[in-house]
Amino acid sequence: MANVDRPNILYILADDMGWADVSYHGSDIRTPTIDRLAATGVEVDRHYVCPVCTPTRTALLSGRQPGRFGRHATQPTVYPVLPDGHPTLASALRGAGYATALFGKWHLGSSLEYAANGWGFEESYGCQSGCMDPYTHRYWRHPYEHTWHRNGTPLDEPGHATDLIAREAGRWIESHAGQGPWFCYVPFTAVHEPVKVPQPWLDQYAFQTYDPDPLRDRSFKKYAAYATHMDHAIGQLLEVLEERNLTEDTLIVFTSDNGAIEGCNSSDKWPGWYEPTPRLGSNLPLRGRKAQLYEGGIRTPAAVSWAGTLSPRRMTEPMHAVDWMPTLTRLAGCTPDSRAHWDGVDVWPLLTGAGNATARRCIYWNLHHDRFALLHENWKLILDRRREVPRAELFDTLADPYEKQDLAAERPDVVANLTAMVDRERERDNTAKRPDVDENAT
Repeated sequence: MANVDRPNILYILADDMGWADVSYHGSDIRTPTIDRLAATGVEVDRHYVCPVCTPTRTALLSGRQPGRFGRHATQPTVYPVLPDGHPTLASALRGAGYATALFGKWHLGSSLEYAANGWGFEESYGCQSGCMDPYTHRYWRHPYEHTWHRNGTPLDEPGHATDLIAREAGRWIESHAGQGPWFCYVPFTAVHEPVKVPQPWLDQYAFQTYDPDPLRDRSFKKYAAYATHMDHAIGQLLEVLEERNLTEDTLIVFTSDNGAIEGCNSSDKWPGWYEPTPRLGSNLPLRGRKAQLYEGGIRTPAAVSWAGTLSPRRMTEPMHAVDWMPTLTRLAGCTPDSRAHWDGVDVWPLLTGAGNATARRCIYWNLHHDRFALLHENWKLILDRRREVPRAELFDTLADPYEKQDLAAERPDVVANLTAMVDRERERDNTAKRPDVDENAT
């Protein structure tokens, strides 16, 4: 068994799964495995991420705000994000004696030369790009259409991506049982469009009606089945931990990379026929969706489980994806790299309930280098600088968690203070850009 003081780490990331897409938040979507993680571990109620996928993955693996790596890192991109040799969660853990592997979606550089193996992962398998057909494993019509790979070598194999990712991750965990601590990062491609799911999972929703419009009803059923299929795959990984007697030695994190989209039309992106999907995920009662800085775009379901160590509880203090790097490396006994310059903080005291419940530091968002948000104490500022006269919105997140009342006109003093804080954060952006990527690349 692994040393419980240095846990194995299983980090599971859903793709585009919204706040209201788990049944423990009242959804019609059945997610029993995720529900169990939340019920038996710590339900992180205010887990913040970035509003789109590349930035969240950057924040998670670097402990730094994505804007530090340039404008292209603040939006979905096909170009490499992290400078060569930049310290990551994987490289830090590997340096501390952990085996490291990624199974699923990378999205920090779509060319196979920028596979995750170059940033601390000994094993890398899955999809380099932002999204793909789960059966053909192809990105949309694009120079990077073929990015399904193993360790940077192109791979062509049959099977649904969710099943393949779970299979490979499970095999890897089994092969490393009893051989020292490990870090297994499993960023699923589900539930990102295009939504395709094996028939047995669709059949689970066949005899219920969720929408009076037939097309919207079929669309939601597909999406629900896609989420339940992923939930089952997560359950398979937890079963491996049980079979190998690793449950008490393994810290498990589940979350999503950003909020859900309400619907889309994939028919013009991939070869072949795709039915429109006008009803997909939901972030209700939160305001907003993916690609927005309202809560629905940046606050996701999250749970942390470590049997025998973390007691079941609900954590209401805010945290951000950048916090996982300092938190997990401290648990693993890593020595921080002098180049790290983390923006995140160690939230382990908050997860255990031993921290100060009133401690609230600044959390900063940069979207496309022209939209910003900042959370400080009970205040949240959203600043849109795409126009000649910037637009500011101000919300009291404690009194108004669903962002219904904009207080910017009533509290110009708070707007001015938070805007100055945004400007100070912006001074640190672009300080770790790759020299070979254009600032305006996407």
